[in-house]
Amino acid sequence: MRSLVAAGGGMRVAWQAGVVRALQEDGITFDHVDGTSGGILTAAMLCSGVDGVEMCRRWRDVDVRDFGSALPLHEYLTGPWNLPAVGDADGLVRHVFPALGISEAAVRASTLQGSFNVVDFVTKQNVAVDAADVDAELLAAGMSLPLFLTPLKRDGHVWTDAVWVRDANVTEALRRGADEVWLVWCIGDTDRWGDGPLEQYVHMIEMSAAGALAADLALADATGRSFVLHVVKPEHPLPLDPEFYLGRISSDSLVQMGYRDARRYLAGRSAGGVPREASCTRMTEPPPSARYVEHLRGTLDGVEVALDLTVVMPLDGPVSGASVAGALTYGPWGERAFLADGRVEETADAFVYRGAVRVDGEVLEVEAVRWLVDDPGFDAWSDLSRVALTVRSASGSVVLSAPLELGSGGVRRLVTSVEPVGVTGVFHRADAVRRLLARGAGALRR
Repeated sequence: MRSLVAAGGGMRVAWQAGVVRALQEDGITFDHVDGTSGGILTAAMLCSGVDGVEMCRRWRDVDVRDFGSALPLHEYLTGPWNLPAVGDADGLVRHVFPALGISEAAVRASTLQGSFNVVDFVTKQNVAVDAADVDAELLAAGMSLPLFLTPLKRDGHVWTDAVWVRDANVTEALRRGADEVWLVWCIGDTDRWGDGPLEQYVHMIEMSAAGALAADLALADATGRSFVLHVVKPEHPLPLDPEFYLGRISSDSLVQMGYRDARRYLAGRSAGGVPREASCTRMTEPPPSARYVEHLRGTLDGVEVALDLTVVMPLDGPVSGASVAGALTYGPWGERAFLADGRVEETADAFVYRGAVRVDGEVLEVEAVRWLVDDPGFDAWSDLSRVALTVRSASGSVVLSAPLELGSGGVRRLVTSVEPVGVTGVFHRADAVRRLLARGAGALRR
């Protein structure tokens, strides 16, 4: 029996949609899915019959403002010290669930075994609610992080987010008979201790999450419960929810990253999985870098071609250290094809994005070349906006070739998308942006 355990991570769980798509492309299916905190969205989508391709599509249409909704006005008039929370979960039930294709009726009738973790504050215990017994309000309660969203009070119980007790219920998967567990983990797990209330609030969640997972694995080991563990995780911690709210990261970029990270794991996985120990979710901190987004557009025989890229560029060292995720759209292919093995190369006269996409089961190589011209005039930025896209089959034959451009105002949109990564503090963040822009300008002047 194979279980998918979808850990929490706030709105970062959009990343999990890309992971699910990659797993399904490889024919990996599940008999049971378990969701905790934000991972409830992934589990509920699967139990509602939403596949990985549709998951990725639906996340693009989610309005981040719907994740929380305002309390009645009189609640705020009582003063900040008397507020039950910043907002309530009505937005989740009324807007986010429908946008993601989550149906209470479909979840309850699902042939896929499902479990959803919610803490009963009255007993201080985590309850893994079976899919057949869940309802929309209870699903939302499982995502109602204390302080931010009000809990669900029902029949003498107070239901709230389970993340402080556990963030991934491996034990429930084993209890149901799983001998293979795929843990999809998107909460941070590094040794960096950050300053400030937000960072340390997140650190508390990280400690609870990692500590509970370690306890689950230790319990399985102590009782002689053997199983294969696979862990799909980002290489570096994903952006926090405030960056989502402020528009610094989009659900589309997170989906692209999830697909990339899953493909990386699948390419190197072994049948025996990973060691069943607490270090299985460890990540590393990124070097000082800057993230930016490119939306490149063009046409081929009257059909639109689009390449969307999310790039994390190191500020020091070669560009080959960059991390690239993306999606390629071409009408005759149907659905967007997501980029795997994304990377950047730099030659004497060009800046090249490379990667691979899967179309109808075939792996195609993608090359997007931005020629660097020695043109110090006023049209230097327009030179930067042009990219030559070529897609080749495994045999080397050209499948698709089209010129792409950032379009009107595209360079401006690229520049305004720049977001520092791996640096803290206002001055360091501002310097990171300056260094990236200087690097790009320097390349054009060569």
